[in-house]
Amino acid sequence: MFDKTIDRAVIHADESCLGNGMEGTNPGGAASLVEILRAEEISRYDLYISAPDTTNNRMALSGAIATIALVTERCGRVPLIFVSDSQYLVKGISQWAPGWRARGWRRKGGRVENLEMWKRLVVVSSKQQVTWIWVPGHAGHAKNEYANDLAIRAATEQSISEGLIESGFDEWLLSRRSRGLFADYDPDRNTRELGAALEQKQ
Repeated sequence: MFDKTIDRAVIHADESCLGNGMEGTNPGGAASLVEILRAEEISRYDLYISAPDTTNNRMALSGAIATIALVTERCGRVPLIFVSDSQYLVKGISQWAPGWRARGWRRKGGRVENLEMWKRLVVVSSKQQVTWIWVPGHAGHAKNEYANDLAIRAATEQSISEGLIESGFDEWLLSRRSRGLFADYDPDRNTRELGAALEQKQ
């Protein structure tokens, strides 16, 4: 059953791996800005995780798993929009994973990398009605840029939020506007427009 008090949840996620693909230890982080909509009210939360030695792809998967699981725990089953700049994540879960699963979790070319994480993401996301949306990274999307900053900080500091915490997005947006960025950006309108676009597709 859906939680009828919640119109939808919107997640803007990003990941970071310092030295991704290079030799040695590559610390990583993943972060999400989680928006919960109830009628006209929008509540924002942050989530971030880290790993001491990882890759961008693994952190994208880890972040999605952790975020969707926590939203499910907090909100129950709700319409959920997941926005990420990781094509690996978005194409993987929406296009590739069904085929892998049908072939016994194998790619046409061989094994599936990060197999156990993909399996976990399929299980976690099956408990929600998830719409996956890809956006280009570092292209002026305020909420994607915010999630990116959180992910880099988590990777650098190896910090974990220990669940959903009060978001710092509003303060971050004010600081960017003081530099002349995002002057006309309305974060609430952006969230509602995503929801409206989703409703039109259904």
